[in-house]
Amino acid sequence: MPGTAQTRPDDRGPGRDGRPDSATEAFLGHRNLLFTVAYEMLGSAADAEDVLQETWLRWAGVDPDTVRDPRAYLVRITTRQALVRLRTVRRRREAYVGSWLPEPLLTAPDVAEDVALADSVSMAMLLVLETLAPTERAVFVLREVFDLGYDEIAEAVDKSPSAVRQIAHRARAHVAARRPRRVVSAADTRYALDAFQRAVETGDLQSLLDILAPDVVLLGDGGGIKQAVLRPVVGAEKVVRLLTAGLDRVAGTVALTSAQVNGYPALIFRMNGELDTVVAVRIDDGLVTGLYAVRNPEKLSHMAGENILRR
Repeated sequence: MPGTAQTRPDDRGPGRDGRPDSATEAFLGHRNLLFTVAYEMLGSAADAEDVLQETWLRWAGVDPDTVRDPRAYLVRITTRQALVRLRTVRRRREAYVGSWLPEPLLTAPDVAEDVALADSVSMAMLLVLETLAPTERAVFVLREVFDLGYDEIAEAVDKSPSAVRQIAHRARAHVAARRPRRVVSAADTRYALDAFQRAVETGDLQSLLDILAPDVVLLGDGGGIKQAVLRPVVGAEKVVRLLTAGLDRVAGTVALTSAQVNGYPALIFRMNGELDTVVAVRIDDGLVTGLYAVRNPEKLSHMAGENILRR
């Protein structure tokens, strides 16, 4: 957000007493919340940051003395801007090379402590949200994740409260049919990932098969920049063959570590010390049912430092 044609909160400068003005304070106070709203609607941190820039530009032109509830007002602006961008990026994603996966975020430990928030930003849930229409996604996120009232949501999506109730019901049913069968704890995810990591590092194929569900699905996102599977790989034996073949080719150059990604433990692959791949998982009934491998370097910039998410 350059400080010429565009502006950002710290460009407005301090007030007469040396402190930021009230509009800047309100925006900065809710920034993490607004980023979380935008990210859950878009699945992209880069697009979420752009939405925050647009939100700030509009907020900067508002007289804060006329706003009764700055938080609600800012969420409304953010939602509207995210909807505009979501409709644009959907067309862009149709031409994406291979599978499109959400942009992984290195998250602070407190995100995992908020089970509902961690579930809502997990890779598995973000992929489910991708199957909703834009307005359905906005309504679901604002209602189910941020617990906004129907009247507030109606203002944000330009619908009547009764229409929002119907959309919320439809979206809730759609998500319930596709989301993991239950919310998985970080401890359960850690256990499965530790077993998966040990099996990969030791080459114990039977242990790897034991932790994978028979119908496990592996998705890879290289964005046409890095090599990755272009179509989903389905079935434990196929996934194991793919993983072992790939790891054999890079033996001695790859190191595996774990980190908190999107609120849950995930595996980080480094090649010759450089971040190469982030692998998140979906777990159902103690078995890995989904593996999401993000290799596109343009999507890994938010793995450099912890991202603070808020509800």
